Amino acid sequence: MEMTVELGRTKKLIREILGMGEGTIIELDKLAGEPVDILVNHKLIAKGEVVVIDENFGVRVTEIVSPMERVTNMT
Repeated sequence: MEMTVELGRTKKLIREILGMGEGTIIELDKLAGEPVDILVNHKLIAKGEVVVIDENFGVRVTEIVSPMERVTNMT
């Protein structure tokens, strides 16, 4: 199974992507402190918050999506 934590999304033109280099900042559609989506096989299963432990990033699960919502999201 593939697990993904989505911090946010953005759209960029190809020329903007090609112009990116080391140190480029990419603005996302979420604010700092907002919950992040936790996906398994591209399906939302939970929400969480980003944490830093010994200079490593992790995610603390704060909410599990209800079984009914998970089934609804699969269609």
